Amino acid sequence: MTVHLEVAEGVGTLRLDRPPMNALDVATQDRLKELAEEATRREDVRAVVIYGGEKVFAAGADIKEMQAMDHTAMVLRARGLQDSFTAVARIPKPVVAAVTGYALGGGCELALCADYRIAGENAKLGQPEILLGLIPGAGGTQRLARLIGPSKAKDLIFTGRQVRADEALALGLVDRVVPADEVYAQAHAWAAKLAQGPALALRAAKESVDTGLETDIDTGLAVERNWFAGLFATEDRERGMRSFVEEGPGKAKFL
Repeated sequence: MTVHLEVAEGVGTLRLDRPPMNALDVATQDRLKELAEEATRREDVRAVVIYGGEKVFAAGADIKEMQAMDHTAMVLRARGLQDSFTAVARIPKPVVAAVTGYALGGGCELALCADYRIAGENAKLGQPEILLGLIPGAGGTQRLARLIGPSKAKDLIFTGRQVRADEALALGLVDRVVPADEVYAQAHAWAAKLAQGPALALRAAKESVDTGLETDIDTGLAVERNWFAGLFATEDRERGMRSFVEEGPGKAKFL
């Protein structure tokens, strides 16, 4: 299998495993979707890390496979391509991308599906599809612009240039830069901490933010309002408020 789901301490690691560069061929895309949906369903998975290994995150799509596809074949495949990435983006739990080495094309688009991105000092990110006479097709034109703004996204998409970790951090493309050999450990620690939090409230927070970015503010406020009120019916809310009153802030245990 080219993608594995490994679970420990409430954290599910979606591990890409297609050496040498984790090229995202059709089989890998489909497996990614399958395991993202499994991570969504599993109650023992409370947060997720996306990881490609110590040397590379994912260098992009399988170009040889794509070269053999004509227009009709890609019309039939394009929805499946996007759906595999959307399945990751819609995991209703905190998701962090642990980025080492290259995260280009589909690899960058996969990192964009996470809620938070920790990059190694050796990371290089970009959307080089324009150099193939194409545009990003797995959400890059949409998620990148929403993350870093349209003009910065257009610069990366129009030129196809790669950015190193320090520039990616300045652009807001990644959220933290660490030594390459610490990437997974720090990503897992981020996820493990949130895995101990109130699962339904975290889901509500993620859905409220994501929905608000995709719609008008009144709709976003309505989603927030409904989730906020709904959480008053949960055991976690009772536990959290009781702990605050009796012990002070930040001491509630939700597991």
